[in-house]
Amino acid sequence: TIMSLRPMSLKTITVVSRNEPLKKDKPKWKSDYPMTEGQLRSKRDEFWDTAPAFEGRKEIWDALKAAAVALECNDHELAQAIVDGASITLPHGSLTECYDELGNRYQLPVYCLAPPVNLISERSDEDPSDSPEPTAAPKKEFQLKVRLSTGKDLRLSASMADPIGLLKKQLQAQEDIDTAHQRWFFSGKLLTDKTRLQDTKIQKDFVIQVIVNPQAPIN
Repeated sequence: TIMSLRPMSLKTITVVSRNEPLKKDKPKWKSDYPMTEGQLRSKRDEFWDTAPAFEGRKEIWDALKAAAVALECNDHELAQAIVDGASITLPHGSLTECYDELGNRYQLPVYCLAPPVNLISERSDEDPSDSPEPTAAPKKEFQLKVRLSTGKDLRLSASMADPIGLLKKQLQAQEDIDTAHQRWFFSGKLLTDKTRLQDTKIQKDFVIQVIVNPQAPIN
C-alpha cells in the first residue's frame, strides 16, 4: 500500500517510456481498523487538500482526483480520457504511480482509489416508520460547496430538501454548464437528479465534486 503524500522531488526527474492503459480493476485493501464512510471521506479530503501544497503541478493533481472519482464510479472511459487529456503516464496502468509530461512522479494512496474491504456503512437500520420526524427536511438554505473538475470552487444556495437536478440547473445558470454535461459525486458515489441532499448525509462543511464532461452523454 502506497501512503505517500508527496511526488518525487523535482530534482529527480525520471524519463518514463512505458505507458499502460488504466486498469479497470479496483485495488482491494484492508484498513488497520474498521473505517466508517465518514472517516474514509475525511481521510480522502485531507489528502486532496494537502497534496497540491507539496511538489508537483496543481492541474495534474486536479486531473488525478477527477480520474480517481470517475474510476471508483465505474466510469472507466471518462477516467482514461482525463488521464490522456492531462498527458499523464501510467507505467503500471494504475493511479498509485504516475508521471506528468515533465517526468514528475505522483503517487495516490490506495484509500483514494477504493474503499477498504472492512468499511462500515453509516446507514441506519431503523425502520423509518418508527421515527416521529417528518420525512421532508425543513426549507433552510445554506451555501453548498461545489468543486468542479476544472479546479474551480464555488457555492450554491441550497436546502437539504433540494434534488440534485434542481442544483444542476442552478449551476447551469451560474456557470453556463449544460446539465447534461454535469456529473455530481459525493463520497465516491454518483448522485442522480432525483437524489435529495438529505439522502446523501452531506453536512454544510463538506464538498460535492462535479465532473464537467464536454461530451454529450450517449443514450
